[in-house]
Amino acid sequence: MKGYVHVYTGNGKGKTTAAFGLALRAAGAGRRVFIAQFVKGREYSEIKAVEQYLPLVTVKQYGRECFIVNAPAPEDRQAAQAGLEELEKIIPSGEYNVIVLDEACIALHYHLFTVQELIRLISLRAEGTEIVVTGRYAPPELIHAADLVTDMKEVKHYYRKGVEARKGIEY
Repeated sequence: MKGYVHVYTGNGKGKTTAAFGLALRAAGAGRRVFIAQFVKGREYSEIKAVEQYLPLVTVKQYGRECFIVNAPAPEDRQAAQAGLEELEKIIPSGEYNVIVLDEACIALHYHLFTVQELIRLISLRAEGTEIVVTGRYAPPELIHAADLVTDMKEVKHYYRKGVEARKGIEY
């Protein structure tokens, strides 16, 4: 089966959720999944959910326990670069049927690595490996390299009324 490149981007809610949904579907079909989370280093409920699918689903975070607010710290760059290095071995290995690069577009936005590095990494994928890239601000080069692009558009969000992120819903 041919593997395709998906990009889930835009300002709307649900990019990571959609990627994890695809990962669960793949695991339910007996496929092996690797989820790389860039910019994230905290515990999220979606990770707890997919842990039930061990050893089919592996999650690795390449971020720190805090969000990048203004400018990334050197530690943010180091974590993202470590992720790229590890993924250079994982993506071409053929060990995983689906690989999710969660928040890779945000890593691009904060210049933790370049779009050329990301596209080169994606091009290393083994035949039949599906790649899913998430995050706001997907650059045109990534959109062009993808086979499927979904732009999540925010129409209305309760966050604008001061509602904080809720466990089990937003994280």
